[in-house]
Amino acid sequence: MKIPKPSVTSKSFQDLKTLLKKKAVSLPPCPAPVPVRRAEPETKSEDELFREAMQGVDRISRENCVERIPVFRPSGKEAAEEGGKREDAEALSELTRLVKEGEGFRVEDTPEYIEGTSYGLPPEIAGRLHQGRYSIQAHLDLHGMNTQDARTMVERFLRWAVVTGKRGVLIIHGRGLASPAEPVLKTRVIEWLTRGPWRKWVAAYASARLHDGGTGATYVLLRARPVTNRVKKK
Repeated sequence: MKIPKPSVTSKSFQDLKTLLKKKAVSLPPCPAPVPVRRAEPETKSEDELFREAMQGVDRISRENCVERIPVFRPSGKEAAEEGGKREDAEALSELTRLVKEGEGFRVEDTPEYIEGTSYGLPPEIAGRLHQGRYSIQAHLDLHGMNTQDARTMVERFLRWAVVTGKRGVLIIHGRGLASPAEPVLKTRVIEWLTRGPWRKWVAAYASARLHDGGTGATYVLLRARPVTNRVKKK
């Protein structure tokens, strides 16, 4: 007796193959998406927000608080004394800046300051010379010299300056604070510039600024040509 072989072919697959060939498979329509509504934020007043933020906070007791001490301004005599102390403090501060940095110090306001101009020139030129309006092209240092050697060096220096066309020069003579009377070299240098033969060549002179020696040095402005008697008469 023969046993029939089972068929491996399924009818359902055969039908699906036929449908695919005919492209007759229809799909159900996709449902439209349901719009999701977002909940609007709840608006609260400032008082409600403050009360929520302060939940659980206890009020501080005022028993252990320190009272603010009022500040009283002095008047009358007390105000004058207070103002005097403040002025003294400001003066001390200015003096400190003067000693440390030279701030606020004016050479021309000291009794050691010197200046002068020659025949027919306005005195403003000496002020401009001190202010640095003219270029200083050479300098001579007389420290350590006696009067005779200093005079020789000054004459040589001025002669060289005139020959080489130097108009602005600086002579360092020191302040002469160690002299028992007047500063020796400083006084002699001014005499040589104003009374000696070089007075015809000197247009103006003035104490130097702090960075060039202050009253321990003198700027000299020389003429291009010496003054003649004809110019003096004018």
